[in-house]
Amino acid sequence: MSFVKPLKTPILLLLFSVVIFSCVKGVDLDQTEEIALTPDLQVSLLVFDVTNTDFIDKDTGEFTAVIRDTVRLEFLDDSYIQDDLNNVEFSFRYTNSFPQPFRNKISFLSENDRVQHSLEFEINKGEKDNPAVTEWIEFIENERIDVIKKSIKMVVEIEVLPNEDAFEGELKFESKGLFSFEF
Repeated sequence: MSFVKPLKTPILLLLFSVVIFSCVKGVDLDQTEEIALTPDLQVSLLVFDVTNTDFIDKDTGEFTAVIRDTVRLEFLDDSYIQDDLNNVEFSFRYTNSFPQPFRNKISFLSENDRVQHSLEFEINKGEKDNPAVTEWIEFIENERIDVIKKSIKMVVEIEVLPNEDAFEGELKFESKGLFSFEF
């Protein structure tokens, strides 16, 4: 019995060493610089609902065909985003129950209010009981990604395209950004 006890420790150490070294056999540590982490971050940018009363100027009481909303995108000023942002996919969604279509313009501005990137599209007219959904996807990558890195504000401008129908309804807006990084 005394002979088994001294052999037990070296055998366990040998087995432990074999297990440890077998785990790293296929790893080439010279390739560590080629390892890249590519996380994605989804951010809700701006959400709003407007009705016909939002198109009435509060000072004059007159109808205005164009309304705007601005949101600051402070997170774009972060050093991680500035250094490692690889691409971004913006998703814009309107749900319109107005019987009128709208012209939409979304601009990304620098701190000095210079337009870095903008896009325009028409929002389809809808019906009270059957709202129209208009979706727009904007993908920005590679050499164009600097326009987003230089942006700090997003301005959404919608303009009513009048017709003979009564101007009543609701327009809902949702926007998201899927930001992809490479570290």
